[in-house]
Amino acid sequence: MKTKSEKAAAYFENGFNCAQSVFSTFCERYGLDEESALKIASGLGGGFRSGEICGAVSGAVLVVGLKYGQSIADDLDVKRNCNAKAEEFIQVFRERNGSIVCRELLGCDLSTEEGRAQAKRDNLFRTICDEKVRNAVDLLDELGY
Repeated sequence: MKTKSEKAAAYFENGFNCAQSVFSTFCERYGLDEESALKIASGLGGGFRSGEICGAVSGAVLVVGLKYGQSIADDLDVKRNCNAKAEEFIQVFRERNGSIVCRELLGCDLSTEEGRAQAKRDNLFRTICDEKVRNAVDLLDELGY
């Protein structure tokens, strides 16, 4: 039986982006099918396609929403709790990884042709992204997701 981080790494190694890999690892636990999870998170890799928020982080925050998310408009206690849980994840991920920004973590900007070429040339998807996917999943596990 694979660990959750091994499952997420397998998604990533099979061509899914970092957000898809993290989010899909937890989706079924919270009543979302794998295909829907993969589709929902498909545009979030590469730092929202802009080098901004790391896809592993955005995928993890989607998991936070699955567990704690607000579904009733005026349920402000649930909204505050979900926000606090998302902030907790982000804070700890930042402390452990130095940043939550894709281009800072990679040292290049995937929203540019040059950045994508550098990431491929320097094998950053395997050396850095794979690690961030595993880190995000392990942190979610540690926080009880």
